[in-house]
Amino acid sequence: MLDDEGETSVFVNRDLVEPDTIIDEERIVGRDDQLESVVSFLKPTLQGNRPPNMLLYGPAGTGKSLIIGAVTQQIIELCQSKGERFGVVDINCQPINTLDQAVYELVQTVAKDVGAEVGVPETGVSTKQKYRRLYELINDHYDSVIFILDEIDLLVGRRSNDEPAYSKLLYQLSRASNTDEIEGRVSVAALTNDPKFMEDIDGRAESSFNPRDVYFPDYDANQLREILDNRRDAFRQDALEDDVIPLVAAFAAQSHGDARKAIDLFRGAGDLADERGDGRVTEDHVRESQEEIDKDRSLKLVEGLTTQKKISLYATAAVASHSGRTGSSVPSPVGFKVYQWVTDELDADQMTRETYVKYVKELSTYGLISTSRKSRGRGGGMYMEFTFTGDPEAMMKRIVDDTRLEGIAEQEELLRSIVNAQLKDFHEQ
Repeated sequence: MLDDEGETSVFVNRDLVEPDTIIDEERIVGRDDQLESVVSFLKPTLQGNRPPNMLLYGPAGTGKSLIIGAVTQQIIELCQSKGERFGVVDINCQPINTLDQAVYELVQTVAKDVGAEVGVPETGVSTKQKYRRLYELINDHYDSVIFILDEIDLLVGRRSNDEPAYSKLLYQLSRASNTDEIEGRVSVAALTNDPKFMEDIDGRAESSFNPRDVYFPDYDANQLREILDNRRDAFRQDALEDDVIPLVAAFAAQSHGDARKAIDLFRGAGDLADERGDGRVTEDHVRESQEEIDKDRSLKLVEGLTTQKKISLYATAAVASHSGRTGSSVPSPVGFKVYQWVTDELDADQMTRETYVKYVKELSTYGLISTSRKSRGRGGGMYMEFTFTGDPEAMMKRIVDDTRLEGIAEQEELLRSIVNAQLKDFHEQ
């Protein structure tokens, strides 16, 4: 059975459509300037000199990890041919909570790379001891090293004097060779989606880190299409219908030019074709895969919300869905009135208007809605306006999976009339 599955798969090299696969330079698209910058910054390593620190910033899925990974992989190979020991210590800071955990993760990464014992426990010893073990491993096994800190802005940790954990980490790593704690050449590459990342760094850390900036803009639809074309050989030669790549690129372009999402969708369509035993990937596979991605993402987000946040989101989505006047934009006073009606119907606790607005604004961090501040004119005061990034009706259906809200869903016509009555009152005031 396994042999049969391998023979009928649409894939011949599935790794090429894994977003984190390090690919050859020839497959990199639309990032010539960024590639040239990173190469020029890291080239001194090959000449026995210390490269500058770097800050790679731009939206998610724009090639930051791809470029730094491709260049450092080539440097590893060139250094090996010269008998030089070049180390790449690459961690993702997103799941790491504290500075202490970050240093331990660095120790683990180096120990695994060189085949050594970690040498320090995860807990029970000071962060200083973990730094000491990190430097010891690097001195024993590398002539030069680059620390790659992906999603660095998420390493906030426990703030001391309003200084985030990433500020302390950048300070320590970027000065380690100057203080002789690391004997070889050290550079640090910080990767972030936040263009204002440097604003929260302590003055000493900023002076010590002092990076060269490399900006990564969104991909456009043509670049996304070329990216997918350059990974077409992940599939059998006859496995892709002509419309598949243009459609995947179009969907990804709608998601703000995220190449990672394009590759995920490309792979997902192939997986769907394999699951069904279809010999070719079609436009239908792409559309269904996109629906599943959207559904899974929103379901996971909604399932993790508290009941009060679900009610707040449901009431706001109801205004966007049932309104004939404002489309998908929801004035917060109207959303709150509908929220009050829903809580009354459910006999649930009722929060204040300020709390309702806070809950809905918080949902913007999940990418479910966007928010803007509006004025009602002279003497009319200010209010928040909420706009859904996706289909509000589909969001309501997701929320109804919470059994407490099933009764509200059955009163659709009554809810529609309440929404429009509240909108009428709001616009006539």
